[in-house]
Amino acid sequence: MRDRYSHRERIEMIMLGEKPDRFAASVWRHFFHKESDIDGLVEAMLDFQKRFDWDFMKINPRASYHVEDWGNKLIWSRDEFTHHQKVDFAVKSITDWLRIAEKPPLDKVRSDHLTAVRMIRKACGPDLPLMMTIFCPLGVARYLVGSEEKLREHLAEDSKAVITALENIALIYEKYARDCIDAGADGIFYATLEWASSETITYEQYERLGKPYDLRILKAAGDNALNILHVCHSNNYLRQMADYPVRLINWEAYDPTNPDIDSVFGFLGDKTVIAGLDNQGWLWHGKPDEITGEIAKIKERMSGKRFIFGPGCAIAPEISYSNLAAVRKSL
Repeated sequence: MRDRYSHRERIEMIMLGEKPDRFAASVWRHFFHKESDIDGLVEAMLDFQKRFDWDFMKINPRASYHVEDWGNKLIWSRDEFTHHQKVDFAVKSITDWLRIAEKPPLDKVRSDHLTAVRMIRKACGPDLPLMMTIFCPLGVARYLVGSEEKLREHLAEDSKAVITALENIALIYEKYARDCIDAGADGIFYATLEWASSETITYEQYERLGKPYDLRILKAAGDNALNILHVCHSNNYLRQMADYPVRLINWEAYDPTNPDIDSVFGFLGDKTVIAGLDNQGWLWHGKPDEITGEIAKIKERMSGKRFIFGPGCAIAPEISYSNLAAVRKSL
């Protein structure tokens, strides 16, 4: 049976609290063997969309695209299941934060990814919602220095230097959020990485070092943007961030330290939930008929709610396409 509504119409109806022709879903992943160049990234994203016909596309660039123009270096993986190897970081000492200026030495990688947005929009047409991935400035800073432990050490040693760099990172990604919209994205997929979590910093620290930049970058995408707030990690601050000005929320709902999908409707207001696919559990390790059964149970509980099926994070590339096909067929 043909779908009655386009992907965009279906997503809009769900966000309005209406009941469309079927449930919506999207899944995203890395393509390590193709994402080191823009043509390969675009090809991989389009092939994945063509195969499964997801209801929106979270453009999933290589995670390091945020920091390569400042000097981070990697050895590219040519294997689908192997991460790229990090070999050098732009920040090695406290004084290196002074180099993280409002304009990086190069801007080629970010510009290339805007080209990818344009190419994907042209290929997919107007009916598929597209969201481009942007990390929070704390997350970008962690990539620049190599680890969260090192970033916390530098904050303790010279917070002024790091905060100045965070401000410059935020300025760049405020502009970049606008550039993504101009390139054809409908919004941004804004990921807090490990920082909006009590396992990394206190919420009081996050209110000072994270939230102001989050709000600025999300606002820069525009009031009507289809922005997704992705609150990563265990013991996350999803409840505290429920007032963020976004229309869609995504997090790892199967982590027992985080709110589950049934409880969040009590505090998220009219936001739309993207969750329900257990990417660490049955989506990865189950069989297609088991996945069909799990989705049927969730559909019964989520009927009539502002709910879209999605994973808690980028899925492992090892997850079989037969399992993903079971998701799509179950809608």
